[in-house]
Amino acid sequence: MRVRFAPSPTGQLHIGGARTALYNWLVARGQGGALVLRIEDTDRERSTPENVEQILDALRWLEIDYDEGPISQVSRSERHQEVLQGLIDSGHAYRSTATADDVKAYKERHGADRGFRAEAQDEGAVRLRVPDEGETVVHDVIRGDTTFQHVHMDDPVIARADGSVLYNFAVAVDDLDAGITHVIRGEDHLSNTPKQLLVLEALGAQPPIYAHLPLLHGPDGKKLSKRHGAASVQELRDAGYLPEAVRNYLALLGWGDADDETLISTDELVKRFRIERVSRNPAQFDEQKLRWMNGRYMRELGTDEITRRLEELTGRSGLHDAVAISEEKIQTLADFWPLAGFIFDGPANDPAAREKWLSDGGRDALAAARAALEATEPFDTEHIEQSLRGVVETRQAKPKDVFQPVRVALAGTTVSPGIFETLEVLGRDESLARIDAALRT
Repeated sequence: MRVRFAPSPTGQLHIGGARTALYNWLVARGQGGALVLRIEDTDRERSTPENVEQILDALRWLEIDYDEGPISQVSRSERHQEVLQGLIDSGHAYRSTATADDVKAYKERHGADRGFRAEAQDEGAVRLRVPDEGETVVHDVIRGDTTFQHVHMDDPVIARADGSVLYNFAVAVDDLDAGITHVIRGEDHLSNTPKQLLVLEALGAQPPIYAHLPLLHGPDGKKLSKRHGAASVQELRDAGYLPEAVRNYLALLGWGDADDETLISTDELVKRFRIERVSRNPAQFDEQKLRWMNGRYMRELGTDEITRRLEELTGRSGLHDAVAISEEKIQTLADFWPLAGFIFDGPANDPAAREKWLSDGGRDALAAARAALEATEPFDTEHIEQSLRGVVETRQAKPKDVFQPVRVALAGTTVSPGIFETLEVLGRDESLARIDAALRT
């Protein structure tokens, strides 16, 4: 088995493209096959080295490796020209100067459903001859058979007048030469498939097995886009998702295991995944479900590994103790800094929080808490909690009326890890210094 992932380098790798890459990778790894990476870079304006690197960067982060490539489609131009000339010489293709207006006039004469046919000329674009009789059937392991009647198909242009080949021709030749046995790609390519099959038939080649994946929709049922949140692999990475959680979630977008499990390790996915079990219905990408799944994966990592990944992501060090008191409250790596960053960067500036909790009785409660904390020994979570609950009891107050002023003094806002644990991580001196600063304002 040989499969391929063949993206066009037009920017960051879209989530739909990432799922296509993952499905090809799972098939190759699970069935002892090979995965070929081909960069379809015939659009020279958009196919910049930077855009190619975006694809490679996304695959590296997802930990999707490949056995051959990356192969540039443009680098195969000489081979494309050789095959093109062979089709012209054999009569399977011909040159024509026909324009869009000529095609329109032809259909006005013969009917809108009649495929365009032209006479061979000495110059012009190259068109592939489509037989008038018969049909081309796309056999698809997901969608079943789709039949295209030849009489309705135009003779497709496979090369421009300057000799540069078009997508459907290049793809067919490249898949043939690479020995691709299974083409797994998005269903937006289904309409291209009969043209590619006709190229392969003209070359006397056996076609690969096709599997066209359902499109991805957002929760509103519309095609997935930026309005639904993260739309690319890089955006998911920047949002703090874990690659193993993303792989798990993407695998389930259209595919389901017989056991209907949700959390499936990558090793298990490799063992279980079968392309034949992919649904033909559109799959729904819901970032809230991904957040939940990512949170479950975060719980499994442990403090040391979360710390390592956070330090790699943020470029900061010494995060371990803050991670230990935050990990139960975060679902992604990116959740950490908004929650606990004040431990390292100082209190945030939240005027509304200060107005609500550090005025009137709040200042008195904070002063009482300060006195209790100064006397706390040892300064650990257990004894800090005893001291602050003692203040609550003495003042006959609600816990929040003591704890929140302390939290705002330390964090500058009302959001933080547990207040007792935060005080221990900050230490007595830093905690008292922040409380003193809050009392002075």
